Amino acid sequence: MEAFSVHFRFSQHFDFPAAKAFAWCTDYTPEDLELMGMSGRRRVERFNEDTFILSDEYDLKDESVLRTRLSQKVVRVYPERLSWTNTRISPDGIYSQFLYQIVPEQGGSRLEYTGSQVFQGKKPGPKKLAAIARKLTAEDSKSWRSLARAMSKDLSR
Repeated sequence: MEAFSVHFRFSQHFDFPAAKAFAWCTDYTPEDLELMGMSGRRRVERFNEDTFILSDEYDLKDESVLRTRLSQKVVRVYPERLSWTNTRISPDGIYSQFLYQIVPEQGGSRLEYTGSQVFQGKKPGPKKLAAIARKLTAEDSKSWRSLARAMSKDLSR
């Protein structure tokens, strides 16, 4: 079976200190998908003090047909480094991995996000790989802009 990876990255600013942003980002709840601007359901299972299993069912509308996609992930949290990893364990995108690091900066903090998405099939050429990376960056950074707005709303209270 052939597979290839697409790597991408971006940053997201938060108006809060790094430790506070990290705590908010890693406080997983069933409402997370809604905060990300997505339709679906999330089940959160705390495996131990630093490991979670997230089971997400996304509602996808494709040509007026509602479909559901299941995505399961193992999340490992590293509080001492203000970082965490997210590794897909479900068949769709299996072994894709996402790295998150909260970095202190003047006036708040920022998320440094690095994605490595695994796709089944033959590796496309450089132009197609770049187009896929741009699409993934746009999708994931949109979700993190939504999460930054939700964080600001929650932590400003």
